[in-house]
Amino acid sequence: MATSVQAGLAPRRATLDNGAVIIAKETHKMPAVALHVMVRAGSIVDPAGQPGAAYLLSRVIDRGTSSRPADRIAEELDSRGISLAVGVNRHQMSASCTCLADDFEDVLALVGDIVTSASVPETELATRKGEVITAIRQDLDNPAIRAVESLMAVLYGPDHPYGRPQKGTIETVEAMTASQLRQLHRDRFAPGELTAVVVGDVDAARTIDLAARVFGEWRVAPPPPVSIPSPPVATSRRRLVVPMMNKAQADIAYGFVSISRDDPAYYAMTLMNNALGQYALGGRLGDNIRERQGMAYYVSSILDANIMPGPLLVRAGVSASHVDRAVAAIDHELTRIRTEGLTAKELNDSRQFVIGAMPRALETNAGIANFLLSAEFFGLGLDYDLRLPSLLAAVTLEEANAAARRALDPERAAIVIAGPYQE
Repeated sequence: MATSVQAGLAPRRATLDNGAVIIAKETHKMPAVALHVMVRAGSIVDPAGQPGAAYLLSRVIDRGTSSRPADRIAEELDSRGISLAVGVNRHQMSASCTCLADDFEDVLALVGDIVTSASVPETELATRKGEVITAIRQDLDNPAIRAVESLMAVLYGPDHPYGRPQKGTIETVEAMTASQLRQLHRDRFAPGELTAVVVGDVDAARTIDLAARVFGEWRVAPPPPVSIPSPPVATSRRRLVVPMMNKAQADIAYGFVSISRDDPAYYAMTLMNNALGQYALGGRLGDNIRERQGMAYYVSSILDANIMPGPLLVRAGVSASHVDRAVAAIDHELTRIRTEGLTAKELNDSRQFVIGAMPRALETNAGIANFLLSAEFFGLGLDYDLRLPSLLAAVTLEEANAAARRALDPERAAIVIAGPYQE
């Protein structure tokens, strides 16, 4: 096993002989440990014709293993006052919890068993299916979710992994079997796809030794790479209305396909987006649409750069009578930032805001674990916490304005309106 140590947060990173990565960071403010275990098996690995498979697996993965039935897992967690959170996004499935340092060894073994040896019991699957179907029905009745999911389908196409709803559909969830989910687990969960991050009051060298015991004997062939098609290039403005006439509020999702996380323009795009729709009460968008015009219940912009070019989304909640004015105001702000650019003050304010938010994000063990996991996933290096301020400081005004010109063309925007609104 190869190990390395860096300054800054000073995590210790080890790659086990089977390819699993362990990252350990010691903190001693309190006798607690945050454990985050991630496998590169998000919704992009859903088998053909089975959208929502990874999400459903995430709901049942902790409900039984080859050596622990569901009630024993629940008892081991409950007796220690631990809540295990299992989540899935496009590229990752993760299990995370916080425990007392004295319980860490047993909890690591339990979480390792859940991740590597899920048995997907039939009775547990039936219960989780019902919960997921209820969640899908709730999503279908939620204008904000309908707007975003519909926008992703417009931007990427309904068959692209980024354009499909992560929970799948009622029909696909109802049709899934335990054997199909077990096969998905066998096909996609492998040590070379796993990263475990441990942050807290436990010796880093001991952590790596314990993790090697839990994960080191796991031997599974690496899964084949997932082929993700490039997103379509927008050549025109597209607009879709999802009528939900029984709702009190309309939700607007307005966006573009932007950039991947490894794009050299990422830091310029981040600061530009912060000025556009995040800084203070929502950047330029919030100042115009919410504060000065009083049209929106909320408005913000989100940059979701990922392995593939992710979306840059503007989201707003408005009354139906304000939909057209709100869309026109978004058009106006995007056009203004493209043609006039940011001011030097806006760029510096955004830079200070983003850099200043970093210490707050690293105040807790869980926050440090999330940061280290993201840095590992995107290959940013163990010293990323040290380099990030200088990477942001290096962004010039011209680079930020070039990012706006590149990303924000209203003539190529996709717009979805969900709620009590009709054209």
